[in-house]
Amino acid sequence: MAEAALKTSSGSGPPVRHFLDLDAIDGAELRGIIEHAKAMKAARAGRAKGAVDADAPFAGEVLALLFEKSSTRTRISFDVAMRQLGGQAIVLDAGTMQLGRGEAIADTASVMSRYVDAVMIRANNHRMLTAFAEHADVPVINGLTDLSHPCQVMADVMTYEEHKGDIAGARFAWLGDGNNVAHSLIHAAAQFGFAMTLACPEGDQPDADIVATATDAGAEIGLTDDPVAAVRGAHCVVTDTWTSMGVDGAEERRGRFLPYQVNEALMAHAPDAVFMHCLPAHRGDEVTDGVIDGPQSIILDEAENRLHVQKAILRWCLGA
Repeated sequence: MAEAALKTSSGSGPPVRHFLDLDAIDGAELRGIIEHAKAMKAARAGRAKGAVDADAPFAGEVLALLFEKSSTRTRISFDVAMRQLGGQAIVLDAGTMQLGRGEAIADTASVMSRYVDAVMIRANNHRMLTAFAEHADVPVINGLTDLSHPCQVMADVMTYEEHKGDIAGARFAWLGDGNNVAHSLIHAAAQFGFAMTLACPEGDQPDADIVATATDAGAEIGLTDDPVAAVRGAHCVVTDTWTSMGVDGAEERRGRFLPYQVNEALMAHAPDAVFMHCLPAHRGDEVTDGVIDGPQSIILDEAENRLHVQKAILRWCLGA
């Protein structure tokens, strides 16, 4: 599967290294990215946020940040990441580009490859991301699609290990919608060797093919409609918003998902677990204030680690 991360350049140079999904990259490569992120974070201790890393590996290089969806953490962390690596970032809104007027994805990808050294895309549709990567001659990074969110989950792995040690053998519990973040966690379970139980309402389970592929790769993935059964004995409890950006019917969904709320009573069944959420959180819906602001919550470390992991991903993509 690792070959899916590579694309032969149209020129005579080496293959282009994309970061699209965790199941398409060798597990040893992913582990190397995590360890590199930890080392870079440690090396920056006490330094100004705007200070360039000592080696400035991307001096003179440019990263394009292409957004079809709104963003806070992805936008800021990638921009700051590129600045700390010595390069520059250009933030682009797909709606104000020619993409928004129907330009072919292939044409946009080919032209942008002449201007910049890498592209991060936060896309409405996963097919847009893969089509762009197919035609790009520079690395393409998945900043989020409707199918997956691999950069977020790499930060989750790093954050878990900072607080609980080696993730191999850990037990994760997912509560709520079997969405894009859940899919990337399932990919990660197979790559990093942890077990995962997902408690989701009927009809909102994760993609069956993603579950089957991870299971075939040796991952222990369980599905249930019982939130207590999911969290009992867990080392980490994770949730996300019940309604993704662009999805209608929020009130109807709230009624179905309320039994899966991560609250103090539920966390009492996992007293030694940490709590994670990719943010933004809808407080009072998928999680209560008492949990997200409580002693088990590590959401701010999780958010910060987006920066450090994405620096390591950029270095991996660009061979630095």
